[in-house]
Amino acid sequence: MANPIYKALGSTVFDTMSALARETGAINLGQGFPDQQGPEALRRAAGRALMEGSNQYPPMRGLPVLREAAAEHYARHQDTAFGADGVLVTSGATEAIAASLLALITPGDEVVIFEPAYDAYRPLIARAGGQARAVALQPPGWRIDAAALEAAITPRTRAILFNDPLNPAARAFSDDERRILADACVRHDLYAICDEVWEHVLFDGRAHRSLAALPGMEGRAVKIGSAGKIFSMTGWKVGFACGAPDLIELIARAHQYLTFTTPPALQEAVAEGMSWPQDWYAEMRAGYQRSRDRLAAGLREAGWAVLPSEATYFLNIDLAASGVTQDDTAFCETIVREHGVAGIPVSAFYGGQGPSHIVRLCFAKKDAVLDEAVERLGRAREVMRG
Repeated sequence: MANPIYKALGSTVFDTMSALARETGAINLGQGFPDQQGPEALRRAAGRALMEGSNQYPPMRGLPVLREAAAEHYARHQDTAFGADGVLVTSGATEAIAASLLALITPGDEVVIFEPAYDAYRPLIARAGGQARAVALQPPGWRIDAAALEAAITPRTRAILFNDPLNPAARAFSDDERRILADACVRHDLYAICDEVWEHVLFDGRAHRSLAALPGMEGRAVKIGSAGKIFSMTGWKVGFACGAPDLIELIARAHQYLTFTTPPALQEAVAEGMSWPQDWYAEMRAGYQRSRDRLAAGLREAGWAVLPSEATYFLNIDLAASGVTQDDTAFCETIVREHGVAGIPVSAFYGGQGPSHIVRLCFAKKDAVLDEAVERLGRAREVMRG
């Protein structure tokens, strides 16, 4: 008999919308991947390592050069205090999340999540034997409320799974909100699994601060990062889990029976990129900010109500405020089939009842692609407001 957790799952909303984009020839602003191929220097470094270095199993916890580079990188950029013995290299951030949940959650435990949430969270929690308890955040502010968080915590709560910046909402949380979470973790003796893959893609002068660096979080927080997001190469699938050595030891035991290890050539290249100067990261952010501003300005000129985008590759439009009465799911079906643009309904990121009037669009695209998408979405709005 099939595992009921996976048997009940359909295709992800990303696969569905990307398949429709391919089928119809639509511009894909749904799935979050850049048009560009990533930094040439990093690709050349991977090529050299592939041809001149080892292609056999690297150490299960990751190449020492990458573990040391990651520890130094986070100390330099975010004032964390991880040593190399507190870094585990994983095959992408999703694997790091899975290994963390499998290592720290036992059957019957509850895990608090914030919705809209990455759609892998619920099935991964369930596969670990846990149960997700969601705190629903609401547009346009998507703010964490201390009372709502406290109401979600029960005697069975074991961990908080926290995505900052928050992908579906394009929200970078404040220091006050992080302190609310740290205080709850300390008072209730909870783990914090910190999905921080968008940590370098912040805008308007914002700087990321990890929940793992707050007082009281040492020994209970796992910081998860993604080289694919940092370097705009989503297919590389090189991730990190960082924390106290004894905590990383537990997660490594789960990791060794998931992917075991990650291609050594990619690890060598990522280690090189992690040492690049601050200027490179600032330039990368500025490029995405220009794309965000281009798409947002075009959409507003076409009459769309655009929500703030503080981080990530995404921004959201508010259908109701734009005069469109369709819900987000129907709207996304219509625009991909009839107007040639794929987006993602934000209601897909809620396990229960969430807002049904918000649509997420990816701006990590070339200018010409964004301009054409704006033109098509402008025509779509005129038809739908008809």
